[in-house]
Amino acid sequence: MHLLGEVMRLKTDPVGGYVVVVVAALALLALLLLGPSRDRTTPFRRRVLALVRLAVVVLLILAMLRPTLVWTRTTKQAATLLVLLDRSRSMLVVDAVGRKSRWDALRSALEEALPGMARLAKEVEVKVYAFDSEPHSLDFSEGKLDPGGPPEGMQTAIGAVLDDVLQREAGKRLAGVVLLGDGAQRAYAPRDMPPHAAARRMADLGARLYTVPFGQARGPGQARDIALEELLTNAPVFVKNQLDVTGTVRVEGFVNQDLPVQLLVEAAPGKMEAVGTRRLKALEDGQRLPVDLDYVPQVPGEIKVTLKAATRPGEMVTTNNEISTFVTVLKGGLNVLYLNGALQPEQKYLRWSLDASRDIKVDYFRIDAQQKETRPTDLIDRFKPGAYDVYILGDLDSTAFTKEELAALTAAVERGAGFIMLGGIHSFGAGGYGRTPLADVLPIEINRLERQNFGEPTRPDLHLAGRLRMLPTQLGSTQSLMLLADRAGNQAAWEKLPPLEGGANRFSGVKPGASVLAESQAGDPLLVAGNHGNGRVIALAVDSTWHWWMDGFESAHRRFWRQVVLWLARKDESTEGNVWIKLEQRRFGPGTRVEFSAGAETAEGEPIADALFEATVTLPDGKTEPIRLRRQGEQMVGSFAGTQASGDYTLAVTARRAAESIGAARARFLVFDEDLELSNPAADRGLLESLAAMTAGKTVAPEQLSSLFEELQEQTRELEVQSESKDTLWDNWPFMGVFMGLLILEWFLRKKWGLV
Repeated sequence: MHLLGEVMRLKTDPVGGYVVVVVAALALLALLLLGPSRDRTTPFRRRVLALVRLAVVVLLILAMLRPTLVWTRTTKQAATLLVLLDRSRSMLVVDAVGRKSRWDALRSALEEALPGMARLAKEVEVKVYAFDSEPHSLDFSEGKLDPGGPPEGMQTAIGAVLDDVLQREAGKRLAGVVLLGDGAQRAYAPRDMPPHAAARRMADLGARLYTVPFGQARGPGQARDIALEELLTNAPVFVKNQLDVTGTVRVEGFVNQDLPVQLLVEAAPGKMEAVGTRRLKALEDGQRLPVDLDYVPQVPGEIKVTLKAATRPGEMVTTNNEISTFVTVLKGGLNVLYLNGALQPEQKYLRWSLDASRDIKVDYFRIDAQQKETRPTDLIDRFKPGAYDVYILGDLDSTAFTKEELAALTAAVERGAGFIMLGGIHSFGAGGYGRTPLADVLPIEINRLERQNFGEPTRPDLHLAGRLRMLPTQLGSTQSLMLLADRAGNQAAWEKLPPLEGGANRFSGVKPGASVLAESQAGDPLLVAGNHGNGRVIALAVDSTWHWWMDGFESAHRRFWRQVVLWLARKDESTEGNVWIKLEQRRFGPGTRVEFSAGAETAEGEPIADALFEATVTLPDGKTEPIRLRRQGEQMVGSFAGTQASGDYTLAVTARRAAESIGAARARFLVFDEDLELSNPAADRGLLESLAAMTAGKTVAPEQLSSLFEELQEQTRELEVQSESKDTLWDNWPFMGVFMGLLILEWFLRKKWGLV
């Protein structure tokens, strides 16, 4: 703050107004005519007394006028203007007027406006920053500014940079912020703060943002480019199952040309092998083309998968011509087909429990038997031997299938597939299966005349009503699929489970050789197991085990259904432990935090609660770093933020119980090499305009930058503040001292001269 000028003026405030003061003055002056008689004193003494009394009258009248000296001072408040210059690599794009790069156009505009900027610096403090992912202070003094050489920034973090400079200048009055750049936010976490959030903060502070855009909405770097933008797989996949790989190719500038895209898979560490090719052709500029390829892995493990487009002459950016990820190929995995008819909670919770097992993959379809269009078109192919390990049918009427489909399903079970039918209004005999080949497959007796027609009341001869408690039989307690705890505590574990609502199907009989493994409290068979050909089969009369999950027994629900599927697939005798790592994604941008979970399970899928874990990550350069893990429920979680270098990373987790090793697992992920600035260098004028509008600022063309600084200089008048100070001349001790002194002097003279 500095003084611009000072003005003094005299101000009066008469007591009662000027009329009263004038009347009082005349009266007092009239009293001056009254004095001592000529015969009592000399003329000299009369003149002295008259002068003293006149001085008293003058001071009294002055006091009644109440004169005051008013000082008016004009000062200017201190303020700061911030100028931000975009120094990211996208400013190298040549799309400005006169075939200049955006950076050259920025330098030219800045050089032309520098005199106005220097004049403004005499009124306010001007600070200049160059920015990319961070703001960097530039020296601006004596009207000189060097913005530096060609821009090299790999990111443009507009939001984070605005927030940073606001924090640096906290507590200061901002005359405004001037931002020069192409307006495109290109930043990785954690520098990817939304620019509008920073603009809202500026608006709250009363600071205005003025933006100066450079560049076109689509630069020539995009005009000739083939970019792979998306890669999706159906991972994880089991050995010898089809791995589907889909992606999206954006084509700029190569219209009506043959564009081959290859699928490459990792044949050996560091060695990629082409396994398929698709040829694409773009019909218009900027078109995004889908590409789909497939591959059947032959061995378990983790493989790298890449979609790659050939580089074309004239491409400015080639790092986006390929895209990669990692896929886990599981050994001994189970494929399950779940077909359901009724809209009921059972299917949702059953799928949740099976999906919790990493080695079980469930394909689910809901089919309405009365609406044929809901059927999968390839249903008969899904019943071919080897297509699935286990088939689940839930409350689905037999009319949903053709004779050929049911025959194919029967053949699949005979050759070794597992099969289970769940209870329901249209399951078993009630669903008309007594007249289908599945009547021979199921382990229960079904009368050909049994039928629950659509729309009829529930038949009591085919269904059990009420709440049922499902309990293992003596034989069932010895079978792996019915174990919810160790054998000593298994019966108690079943008795703790809540009863099942909605009843069950009534079985009229059990086939010879079949076994009742669970029954109701009244002795009605609820779970019957048997064999058909080489396949195992189960008839489960209930369809409401979801009550276990809802009442807090989700662990028991998961264990039961996993064991049922393992038993049906003849995998129930496996005793191997399982250490696992789970990554939500396998592709990350540089600097992104990678979060993962890990755990160890028994062969039945139960977590090993007392397992101890260690985790490490191997960087692309071969160095290994430890990672701290923390327990979260039944699993361990960890994170890693050192992903600055592009390349392949490997997570490794080992687990042990006391001194005994449980196992180890590893998972790879990649940090892709992306030229974030040049892979999509389009300018974003709209973003700059919206940010300026949010703060009551404005957007100006580069050639108007000099005028903007002049306008800001005019606005500095708003910073001028006037203040007043007053000096009163009548209510101070010197004034009172003179007044009282004159009165005392007048009395003393009269006393001395014998007039009193």
